[in-house]
Amino acid sequence: MNIIEADLSHVSDIAPLFNSYRIFYECESNIKLATTYIEDRITNNESDIFIAVEEKTAVGFVQLYPSFCSVDAVKIYILYDLFVDSGSRKSGVGEALMNRATKFAKTNGAARLDLSTAKTNHPGQRLYERLGYKKTLEDFFAYSLSVE
Repeated sequence: MNIIEADLSHVSDIAPLFNSYRIFYECESNIKLATTYIEDRITNNESDIFIAVEEKTAVGFVQLYPSFCSVDAVKIYILYDLFVDSGSRKSGVGEALMNRATKFAKTNGAARLDLSTAKTNHPGQRLYERLGYKKTLEDFFAYSLSVE
């Protein structure tokens, strides 16, 4: 397995995985939307995406967004998306992608990686905790406002 940083030549490899990721979170399948979204993030340098490739096939990806923490006055990355194709789960792909994300964040001067996941995503939670991530939402509530 190779973990590579994605560029525009990888959009067609990532889009089906991103579409499946969205389906996992109960969104309707929309490959055109997935393709456009990934292409826009790469074109506009708005995220950093790494893909896991096995035998020339993309089997997983992780997407990071650069950000900052005002309270700590540091640069951070938001690890927003992690997805591994169902046929490649439990083979170390997710852990390899997470480790590559950590290395990237350190190399780029970030103080930490933040992520959130569904309360029902128990396999993801086990992976994150095994890699040293700590739950932080005991002290905070998360809110969202649609502005469309």
